[in-house]
Amino acid sequence: MIKNISKKKLNRPSSHRQATLRNLLGNIIRYGSIKTTKPKAKELKRFLEHLITKIKNTKEVFNQYRIANKYLYTKSLSEKLIKVIIPKYQDINSGYLKTAFLGNRKGDNAPLYIVKFK
Repeated sequence: MIKNISKKKLNRPSSHRQATLRNLLGNIIRYGSIKTTKPKAKELKRFLEHLITKIKNTKEVFNQYRIANKYLYTKSLSEKLIKVIIPKYQDINSGYLKTAFLGNRKGDNAPLYIVKFK
């Protein structure tokens, strides 16, 4: 019996998986929406919604930046997240992202999803 699995492995070592999620996170903050495969979309949605809720519930601005810089590569992305994206969701408790099925990819028939902010 398998217990306490908290995240998908995505067929990658842990450092590669963390870098992939950080890149997806940065791209969705930068561009507003991204196209990716179903497992990555589901894991990104779980990861980003938890991050937004965590930053929203933190009172001090310094600590908000500290939490955001822990997961994002550049300070400009953390500023955009804190100053532009999070104020839109002050009255919402969860469900910040929306995923939609786009169809299968032509080369390997992988299911593609679009992930964007509501």
